[in-house]
Amino acid sequence: MELHDVWFVLIAVLWTGYFFLEGFDFGVGVLTKLLARNRPEKRVLINTIGPVWDGNEVWLLSAGGATFAAFPEWYATLFSGFYLPLLLILVCLIVRGVAFEYRAKRPEENWQRNWETAIFWTSLIPAFLWGVAFGNIVHGVKIDQDFNYAGSVLDLLNPYALLGGLVTLALFTFHGTVFVGLKTVGEIRERARKLALRVGLVTALLALAFLLWTQADRGDGASLVALVAAVASLVVALVAARARREGWAFALSGLTIVATVAMLFLTLFPNVMPSTLNPDWSLTVTNASSSPYTLKIMTWCAAIATPVVMVYQGWTYWVFRKRIGTQHIAETVH
Repeated sequence: MELHDVWFVLIAVLWTGYFFLEGFDFGVGVLTKLLARNRPEKRVLINTIGPVWDGNEVWLLSAGGATFAAFPEWYATLFSGFYLPLLLILVCLIVRGVAFEYRAKRPEENWQRNWETAIFWTSLIPAFLWGVAFGNIVHGVKIDQDFNYAGSVLDLLNPYALLGGLVTLALFTFHGTVFVGLKTVGEIRERARKLALRVGLVTALLALAFLLWTQADRGDGASLVALVAAVASLVVALVAARARREGWAFALSGLTIVATVAMLFLTLFPNVMPSTLNPDWSLTVTNASSSPYTLKIMTWCAAIATPVVMVYQGWTYWVFRKRIGTQHIAETVH
């Protein structure tokens, strides 16, 4: 296996880790409007991800940085062609971070309500747009012979990509719902379990349609295995949620995300951005990659830094592993 193939796999792993971790993060943000009934319950939801949301975004920075260094042509075409949606995602992530930090700075109800609304929208919008972006990457976009994006923003809003956006939004919301069931106690935990069943059924229908479309369009034997794994793990996650086995439900909803992302990258390889204008103009792991020397240096750096980051992040989740409920929220913080 060549180094550019190795880095394609590593970038796939980084995006998988990001969607697994930031997925429930986005889902909890969406649930601040769908699940919480009062201010203490909203505070509970926010507190479940408060210690970890910023660490989850390290995976996004790593994926973007690895793409820039390992596949500069891919990075350039992707960020020039998808400029507006990626800019919107970036703005949402910035506002979302500010909202988490500033919400409790003042006690006024309007102040806190406005930041909670910001958390909701800046969680929902990226959850949808990431699916749209990856739907276009996999399905193919208008790339000319100079490897430049030749389409418009409206071209990105095609049926396949929009369905992909609905899938990621629903899947992340389901992932967040089972995470809330895992991290809370009391009435909010029970409501989260019931909501997980309803959201999970909608997610299963959307995901099945999207994955079958993907398989019919670009799939092979390996992607079919990933499709079956994604659907099976989602179904079993629903069964686990119904049985009040939140730990298993969360692990299996995460496995659904892992299998779905794996299927997308399996159908994409050896391309990194297929061209719908001419297959010969597609960006591939070969023509979009950096020099072998650059990839070699990156491999050594990744081998040293990645285990350290993973151990530290795992330790963070272990420290903040306990369940919380409204009884743990101080009156002055409401």
